[in-house]
Amino acid sequence: MEENKKPINRPIQIFSSPDSSIGVNVVKSPVKLTILDMLKETDMEFDEITLNTGKSKSTISVHLKSLRENGIINYRVDPNDNRKKIFFLSSRYLGSVDIKESKEIEETTPEFLIENIINNKANFSLLLFHTLRSTLIQEGISINPFLHDTGYRIGEALYPSLKDDDLEKFIENIKEFWESNKLGELDIDLGQIIKVKNGDCFECGSLPKIGIPACYFDVGILEALFSKYFGMPLNVIETKCFTMGDNHCEFEIEPLSLEKIRNLEGI
Repeated sequence: MEENKKPINRPIQIFSSPDSSIGVNVVKSPVKLTILDMLKETDMEFDEITLNTGKSKSTISVHLKSLRENGIINYRVDPNDNRKKIFFLSSRYLGSVDIKESKEIEETTPEFLIENIINNKANFSLLLFHTLRSTLIQEGISINPFLHDTGYRIGEALYPSLKDDDLEKFIENIKEFWESNKLGELDIDLGQIIKVKNGDCFECGSLPKIGIPACYFDVGILEALFSKYFGMPLNVIETKCFTMGDNHCEFEIEPLSLEKIRNLEGI
């Protein structure tokens, strides 16, 4: 019965290919998309994938074989049980396209741009960035991985000019940079989980309310800055965003290892 359910329409996803002659792989199958969404989060064994998709083993086997042949995923043998295969992404997620009828949104209209950006004397960079992002949203195109990677590279480039052995001074340098470049006004609360609030976000403040976070550029910058400062990989999650209807953006920065900042609370 489960196999006969009508699939839910989902945005197609685009992945890089290890074979340069192919370029990219476009995935449309709802079952494949479900599998890939799970593998983006963690590597999974065959039986786990079957259980979490609710599909038969034969169905999952066919889809896994197809994804492997396209170079999107691969597997390794479980070191504790050589009868089991652990599947993982072997390609890079590039973005998605939601195929639907295009409908103009208010945030792309000349009237909105004039009233909310041009009349507020915002610089041309903001006008360009806002219009590009809003148009992509209107067309159902997500470039979130590229925004994150762009932010991360910029964060790496900024780090030498912002770093300071004094953590409080490092934080102040970040806040001053954000404000002087009109990226927003930051409030940073240090603890085992670092919380960053942006009350006037450059990236999403004038974007349409889409119900999901949109500040992947900021996430990338913060991830690079704090990862380099603490010398450990970090997980940066946006928990509040203007595009979700919140009155500010908020990020939680949680190191994969908390050992170096367990005593920061109260600084």
